Amino acid sequence: MKKVLIKNAKIVNEGKIIEADVFIEGGIIVEISESISAKSPDVQIFDAEGTHLLPGVIDDQVHFREPGLTHKENIEMGSKAAVAGGITSFIEMPNTLPQTTTIEKLEEKFKLAEAKSYANYSFMFGGTNDNLEEILKVDPKTTAALKLFLGSSTGNMLVDNEKVLEQIFSKSPLLIAVHCEDEETIQNNLQEYIERYGDDIPIEEHPNIRSAEACYKSSSRAVALAKKTGARLHVFHVSTEKELSLFSNKQKLKDKKITAEVCIHHLWFNDSDYKKKGTLIKWNPAVKTKQDQEALMKALNNDLLDVVATDHAPHTKEEKKNVYTKAPSGGPLVQHSLAAMLQFYHQEKISLEKIVEKMCHNPAILFQIKDRGFIREGYKADLVLVDLNAPWSVQADNIQYKCGWSPFEGVTFKSRVTHTFVNGNLVYRNFKHQAFAPVAERLQFDR
Repeated sequence: MKKVLIKNAKIVNEGKIIEADVFIEGGIIVEISESISAKSPDVQIFDAEGTHLLPGVIDDQVHFREPGLTHKENIEMGSKAAVAGGITSFIEMPNTLPQTTTIEKLEEKFKLAEAKSYANYSFMFGGTNDNLEEILKVDPKTTAALKLFLGSSTGNMLVDNEKVLEQIFSKSPLLIAVHCEDEETIQNNLQEYIERYGDDIPIEEHPNIRSAEACYKSSSRAVALAKKTGARLHVFHVSTEKELSLFSNKQKLKDKKITAEVCIHHLWFNDSDYKKKGTLIKWNPAVKTKQDQEALMKALNNDLLDVVATDHAPHTKEEKKNVYTKAPSGGPLVQHSLAAMLQFYHQEKISLEKIVEKMCHNPAILFQIKDRGFIREGYKADLVLVDLNAPWSVQADNIQYKCGWSPFEGVTFKSRVTHTFVNGNLVYRNFKHQAFAPVAERLQFDR
């Protein structure tokens, strides 16, 4: 069984930074100690002097577009970009073609990932107005969560039947993760702007069309329904200051029934960036005001927001260059999310310990992921080495996404991922991927 020894590491884990060595055997962290010696010649040694060792990032919200939309992204390329960014586990969304709304289609995606993925994987099951019977068949120990779109979505994945929604919230065996934007509000706003501009609406109007009010109206309804039914609710990509009033920091995460997350783009960009970036930063929910942006960072630090994710959702550059009404929303982020958060650390907006809490520990706690998300003896060896003082610039030739572009192109990050280990196997080192081997595993859940 493969043996790995990481020496002289500054380990960021569970609210502390300590110096220690880490010994890995058979994909498991066997020992963490002040000084460990290689006891046999077959141990692969990595000297981590000058770097920090983090648990692998767990991204609970990605769109890898497979099957059906693989001209934009696929599991192989998406997971390859993910490990380059320090993400060792991902949870992928159900709005592919066909949609993941039956057990059969869910298992087909697991088989695809088993053959192709560089990172550990799970998938969310998709809810619709008419698939409650299938939802009730899903095994909570082997599937991450149920995803509901309470705003516009691909195909028939918008769940807008109030009776069905209440049934799902009352009966679902899974944690319910929701995209919250009120469809009626958005459509009314959109019609008003189309009457004014036609299809070529200025991108700066996007946060007025997909407004703070649309977000709050939907989020507040979901939270009220969760409180009424006792459902376990996770609100994806909170983008407004107003929504923060719906969440609490009075309990530990493991005891919360209602949780929330923020995405990298809502922390990094605000509405002043539309002028330069245009539709490349068109997301749903929209990037909003600087006041919203600052409130989100504050809420991340004070634990109103529990998780940082990407909502990695690539489209081709050609698709993004369309006029407003035809340009799709979403963008690629997995390669750059940890680097962006470490940039906030350099700007003294957040600590290293808090970054690890929100990107590694909390997704594991929230989804009850078995033996991952922490650097602990007995846990899976999903680990990332980062150099906090190794500047690099995002350029076309180092972007890993299949779509070939990034909203961060031209940005110089102060920190970079130097090594990524998945189940104790080195999969990425200094801008180069190792030869592909099927070392990634399907996530399991302690439920």
